[in-house]
Amino acid sequence: MSFNSVNDILNVLEQQTQWQEQPFQRLLQCWAEVVGTVVAAHTRPLSIQRDVLRVATSSAAWAQNLTFTRQKLILKLNEKLPTPLADIRFSTAGWQSSPEPEKPQLTVLPREHPSYVGDASSSPDDTKSHTTNPNTAFEHWAKVMQKRSHSLPLCPQCQCPTPPGELQRWQVCSLCAAKQL
Repeated sequence: MSFNSVNDILNVLEQQTQWQEQPFQRLLQCWAEVVGTVVAAHTRPLSIQRDVLRVATSSAAWAQNLTFTRQKLILKLNEKLPTPLADIRFSTAGWQSSPEPEKPQLTVLPREHPSYVGDASSSPDDTKSHTTNPNTAFEHWAKVMQKRSHSLPLCPQCQCPTPPGELQRWQVCSLCAAKQL
């Protein structure tokens, strides 16, 4: 039985891992280096299937421009990859399914919204009687909204009743604020 040095064993293990390394993983490691940081920011390699690399782009313009330079990219990538690529396909498909973590959406409670006016002063029994017929339900809702709007301040532009929160936030009602955008 012969004893090998630790360095010899580590070299053999390193060679085996390089041999077993997946081409796509290697491509992901060298993608930004090969295409450059600007192009890498607008592209995302998706997969390698039958020696064809599929790349998602942020826009159709990027896909078209990169299609014109794909032969040059194939040559550069084949220098770095263990198995050569035959072609590259650029498309916007797959760009939206981003692996980046999405920002959590903030939940706004109704009372915190600028359009909040307050609860209607009606009893629960009163609302149940109006829900059986759509016409009476609408009439009841219209009366409640009319009662609420009588105590509201007016928008300085359109003179419509406006919740105070909207006036504090935009100095006009939400419809006038949207028209200004």
